[in-house]
Amino acid sequence: MSCHSDLVWMCVKKSSAFLRKNKNCPVFSAAPGNLASLNKQKYSALSHPKPVGLSVRKSGKKDTIIMTTKSTKDASTISGKNFFAETGVAKGGKEVKGLAKVALVRPDLADEVAAKYAKIKQSFRKNKNVAKSRRSAK
Repeated sequence: MSCHSDLVWMCVKKSSAFLRKNKNCPVFSAAPGNLASLNKQKYSALSHPKPVGLSVRKSGKKDTIIMTTKSTKDASTISGKNFFAETGVAKGGKEVKGLAKVALVRPDLADEVAAKYAKIKQSFRKNKNVAKSRRSAK
């Protein structure tokens, strides 16, 4: 059983458990597959047939980049328990296989996914504290 994405969006856009509303700010969404955390149909994981999301999961000292998509199995999409499928994304070089897959599935979001991946990857870097001498160089 599948519903048209526009119909689902009309039901979800103003009343969802994931909405975060504040004064003088856009309406945000905390849904697990929402790429930009904005409450728009383009990014909505609940109403779009092919949602894509990137997030970080921390387990101990290790950080992992997780790509969230809608599950492809019919039995999983009916129940809410396994509605989303989470896949780990490599923190390798410039070309990442997971991002190439996103470009095929959602070409309209390919640039935004690549930009968010770069920001997440940069956030993993540790600051190198350079100790400066308090004495003046003579």
